[in-house]
Amino acid sequence: MALSARPQPRQRGLETAEKVRKAALRLFAASGYAAVSMRDIATQVGVQPGALYNHFPTKQHILKDLMLSHMADLLAAWDTADFPDETDPIERFVRFHIRYHLERADEVFIAYMELRSLDAENFAIVEAERRRYETVLADILNEGAASGRYHIDNAKVTTRAIIAMLTGIPAWYRSGGDLSKEEIETLYLNMVRKSIAPEPTDNPGNPDTGDRMA
Repeated sequence: MALSARPQPRQRGLETAEKVRKAALRLFAASGYAAVSMRDIATQVGVQPGALYNHFPTKQHILKDLMLSHMADLLAAWDTADFPDETDPIERFVRFHIRYHLERADEVFIAYMELRSLDAENFAIVEAERRRYETVLADILNEGAASGRYHIDNAKVTTRAIIAMLTGIPAWYRSGGDLSKEEIETLYLNMVRKSIAPEPTDNPGNPDTGDRMA
């Protein structure tokens, strides 16, 4: 007897859950979490509102799932990012971060702008994953400072400042504009490098001669 090609219940359930995620992602990014209802999401998916509760008990669960998925994908992508071995660590991070986030504007918007919409317990869970990513950059900065390659006053503050600056790009970047993605990467990389450049030191072999008589 031929096997049925119809999806099995578990497979259908996984497919529906993924449709719910994608619909919620679009709606949250377009209208904001607070303005979107479970009914709105169900309409987008093409199911009755009650069907959503088989996959996500509340809208809050959907938001947490989207944010944790974003962070998991981000960390996994960093672990497999391919750059030449001689690439300076800060260049590796800046270029990776910009490339990854420019391809995921909706995910980035939700991951940063809707943190305020998480309840306290879910915020703590998501924040722990965000700190894991921040640690990647903080370690780069601390190791670079120890070797004299970079100068930083506070690794935690510098880390958050750099990430905030880089993460803001998707909010204004539009393809087809005056700058290519590669040019944006280079401009931002130069700004980051200048912000952590070692402080100049006095050169005893070249004393100031400003008061020397002609």
